[in-house]
Amino acid sequence: MDEKLRILLCEDDENLGMLLREYLQAKGYAAELYPDGEAGFKAFLKNKYDLCVLDVMMPKKDGFTLAQEIRSSNAEIPIIFLTAKTLKEDILEGFKIGADDYITKPFSMEELVFRIEAILRRVRGKKNKESSVYKIGRFTFDTQKQILSIDGKQTKLTTKESELLGLLCAHANEILQRDFALKTIWIDDNYFNARSMDVYITKLRKHLKEDDSIEIINIHGKGYKLITPDVD
Repeated sequence: MDEKLRILLCEDDENLGMLLREYLQAKGYAAELYPDGEAGFKAFLKNKYDLCVLDVMMPKKDGFTLAQEIRSSNAEIPIIFLTAKTLKEDILEGFKIGADDYITKPFSMEELVFRIEAILRRVRGKKNKESSVYKIGRFTFDTQKQILSIDGKQTKLTTKESELLGLLCAHANEILQRDFALKTIWIDDNYFNARSMDVYITKLRKHLKEDDSIEIINIHGKGYKLITPDVD
């Protein structure tokens, strides 16, 4: 990691919080731990962070309330919720507030770091692509206009086709985790949404078939990978 990215970590379980902070620091992040939402928000106002990891159930101010206040000050900063809750309505509430991801306890430290890295790659990708245009092999993909072009031929993609292809491009030649894509685009990673995503993957393969150097492959048990010799 070229520079230390700052993470605001709010977790009222002292032991878990310290373990998370130490692990993130070992991975090269500048992680700062706060035991409740009130202390976390004061720190957020004073400092500049690249990402927030917030426990939902905290004293003084819960994670949902804290996230809403953070969003009112900075609409773009990525937020990951940590929670023991698995109720669908709680997860939906988190995404309505603007969560970028949602991890239920217990979870592995490796999973948290993976999700952090995936979100930060996506954020950096957005910042580095002012035109929001990807070059994929012989194709050009305009994410704003939702148009895929090749040899003068243009195909207007649906919103979900465009969002899914955009994620694949942002993770080109890397694994796009299935649950991450589902939560990002469909909000809920249930069985029916998973089947829906499979359908859209099939549609994208048909759209891209004119360039045989491009391929979307299944990575069993993990997700998908966009194989391409060229993505700018």
